Amino acid sequence: MVIKNVNLETVCGVTSKMPENTLMEFAFAGKSNVGKSSLINGLMNRKSLAKTSSKPGKTQTINFYNINGECYFVDLPGYGYATANEKVKAQWGKMVEDYLHKSKMLRVVFLLVDIRHEPSENDRIMYDWIVRQGHDPVIIATKSDKIKRSQLQKHLKTVKDGLHAKPGTVVIPYSALSKQGREEIYELLDGYLGDSGKETDGRNVR
Repeated sequence: MVIKNVNLETVCGVTSKMPENTLMEFAFAGKSNVGKSSLINGLMNRKSLAKTSSKPGKTQTINFYNINGECYFVDLPGYGYATANEKVKAQWGKMVEDYLHKSKMLRVVFLLVDIRHEPSENDRIMYDWIVRQGHDPVIIATKSDKIKRSQLQKHLKTVKDGLHAKPGTVVIPYSALSKQGREEIYELLDGYLGDSGKETDGRNVR
C-alpha cells in the first residue's frame, strides 16, 4: 500500500448519524495511551493528522480518514480511562457498538494492546465485543521497541492468552519508532482491497 492522499472526511459524535460509506472501512480500537494515534499516523505517513487528546479519554468521536479515495481508516475513541464518568462511558459504548454492528463496509478491526503488559479487563471486554459483532480482530501489540527482542515471543503469547484469543488470531508487533509491523499491516489491507470485487458486506467475507 502506498498512501498518497489522506483526508479527515467525517467526525461523528454521540448524536451524529454514521456515514453510509461505499468504500471499505478499517477500524482501530484501543485503550487510552496505547499508541493508537501514533499507529494511524505511521500508517498514513503523517506526523500528527490523527491527534491525541490533551486529556486522555476525553475524545468521544469516531473519525473517518479517507485514504487515497480507496478506503477509510476509522479511529474509534480510546477506552478504559478511569476518570470518565459513567454517562460518558455509556454514550461512548453505545456509539461504538452501533458502529461495529451497523457498518456495512467494515472489513477489519485492529485492536491495539500494549505488548509490555498483560491485557487489561477492558482489553478483554473490547476483544469479546468485537467478536460478538461478527468480526475477527487483528491484534496490534504496540510499543514493541520497549522490550528486548529475545522476549518478543513470550510477550506475544501473553497478549494472546490474556485476551483468550481464538486460534489463528493474527497478532502483529508494532513500533511507532522503527515502524516494525507496518509492512505486515499494509499487506493485510492490500489483501482486502485486492479482493474488493468479491466482497458483499463487512462480515469477514474474503
